[in-house]
Amino acid sequence: MFLLFVLLLFITLAAALDFHYHDNTAMKEYLLHVNTTSPEITHLHSIGRSVRGQELWVMVVGLNPRQHTLGIPEFNYVANMHGNEVVGRELLLQLIDFLVEGYHSNSSSIKRLLSSTRIHFLPSMNPDGFDDADTHCLYNQGRFNHNGVDLNRNFPDVFSDHPQQLNQQREPEVEAVMQWLRSETFVLSANLHGGALVASYPYDNSNQGRELVGGASVTPDDDVFVHLAKVYANNHASMHHGNSCYHSIKFTDGITNGYEWYPLSGGLQDYSYIQAQCLDVTLEVSCCKFPAEDQLPDLWSANKLPLIAFIHQIHLGVKGRVLGSSGPLPGALVEVSDRLNLCPFTTNHNGEYYRLLLPGNYTFKVSFPGYRVARETLSIPSNPDGFSALNHDFLMEPSSTAPAMTMPPCSHAHHLGGGAVPTTCPPGSDQTPLYCALLLTLMLLVL
Repeated sequence: MFLLFVLLLFITLAAALDFHYHDNTAMKEYLLHVNTTSPEITHLHSIGRSVRGQELWVMVVGLNPRQHTLGIPEFNYVANMHGNEVVGRELLLQLIDFLVEGYHSNSSSIKRLLSSTRIHFLPSMNPDGFDDADTHCLYNQGRFNHNGVDLNRNFPDVFSDHPQQLNQQREPEVEAVMQWLRSETFVLSANLHGGALVASYPYDNSNQGRELVGGASVTPDDDVFVHLAKVYANNHASMHHGNSCYHSIKFTDGITNGYEWYPLSGGLQDYSYIQAQCLDVTLEVSCCKFPAEDQLPDLWSANKLPLIAFIHQIHLGVKGRVLGSSGPLPGALVEVSDRLNLCPFTTNHNGEYYRLLLPGNYTFKVSFPGYRVARETLSIPSNPDGFSALNHDFLMEPSSTAPAMTMPPCSHAHHLGGGAVPTTCPPGSDQTPLYCALLLTLMLLVL
């Protein structure tokens, strides 16, 4: 009887998902099924509700799916932000199925991936728009949420929003994603769209032209972003050709800088990168926004390998902790000398940092109030088949003469976790109470 149960369970897992469009009810039922049959590697939760009150379901897959593990980077995929761009949500459901089935089939590569990475899936950020969507390839019916707002124009934008507007009320779907990004130390992500076939990378906007190089708005991590986009395009069946859609312009190598394609304000990928210290790429995965169901198997076949290969890129670069005399230092600045990020990368509540970098030599500057600034040059090795970035901890030395640490208003205090923001100067700090009060105020502004 037990062997029969195991056999039936395996058959159920292997055949749990077929190729058709799952409406919001069917999507929820499938995610519940996976969570029920594989609770050891999956965790299903809602991060909020849409305008109409539909849950925004997130499925987490990994060997410790319910909580962060030290040294294990957090990855996320978001799809269906535009309700009528539907291929992404089906691809994410298929990818969940592929990972879970691979785990139960004892696939060594999938088990290594799930043991080294915690993967979050938001198959539909706009379930209301999906309900209203038309099946036309190019029309926009269903693109917006129920309030008629384009969710990929509604995130805070440091380039175009007045500082006082950065924390204004947002659409509930956007608020939910912003809070989600605050709740985890996401390192790498991608959001899936349709209507073209290209991997687009930040910036989407520009600070009055200060970032422009030619027609592109270039980030301090442009080399990494170009690499990430090319990983997806080169592993895709046809994206790298750059001209697969009859109605689209030609994209060299199947990639584009977002601003160079067309500027936009309030997009997710700029927000994720600038204000959530998570490198994010926009993946346009189908020429048709709502293709016929019989095209789904080929679309999955074309995107399966790049979806997996892109997740692997989370193990580029270096990771570790910043440690002081009393333990980990949350909120420490971890800067790479030649990369002047608008919002410097900081450690989370465990004192962890993650920095995606291509192989090479990099000089790091690490700062925390009451400690000497640490400067070290690290050599990032080439590790194409690895499942871990270089590990390196920064050990800070206390100092009563350390200079003041400048924290910009867009600091990543939300990564510190509940209750971790200091309300007074840290022990051993030589900063004045006024300085620490001002620092706390700036940090709380973005909570």
